[in-house]
Amino acid sequence: MIAWLLIAFIACAAFLLWRRIAAGKAALPRAGDALPDFALPDQNDAVRSAADFRGRWLVLYFYPRDDTPGCTEQAARFRDALQEFGAAGAAVCGISVDDSASHAAFARKYALPFALLADRDGAVARRFGSLLDLGLVRFARRNSFLVDPQGRIVKAYLGVNPAHNARDVLADLRGLSQ
Repeated sequence: MIAWLLIAFIACAAFLLWRRIAAGKAALPRAGDALPDFALPDQNDAVRSAADFRGRWLVLYFYPRDDTPGCTEQAARFRDALQEFGAAGAAVCGISVDDSASHAAFARKYALPFALLADRDGAVARRFGSLLDLGLVRFARRNSFLVDPQGRIVKAYLGVNPAHNARDVLADLRGLSQ
């Protein structure tokens, strides 16, 4: 009897987790969609909004946590290619559910010269289909979006590899901005 109850509990938990994951993916913006509006504090507590980036390309990347191995590698790759992104007319912004103080320490430790936006309640990540909400624990999914100067999403990169994300986005940006 107890074994059946345990199996039923596990099956129910798996189903609920699957529903949460599927609900997040349903909200993903697609190529051609307008950039969902946002206004979030950066690592310096300055509020940055979608409108601040109008008129130039924007790379908006979501990442799970500050100062973790994959997130550090991804941020460092964007940092190392930032001059090339700038030459192509693009700004880079990272977003996670960490707070501004955590972002500030992360940016200082790794000399990250671009905005890291604090989405504490996960609302922006949710609008981008990039929130993994497990109830007690929330993370941003590792997704990136390339946005054109008119504020339209050109490409969504889902479940990206942190070692290749900056390179892949930069290659697409170069092809589109010429």
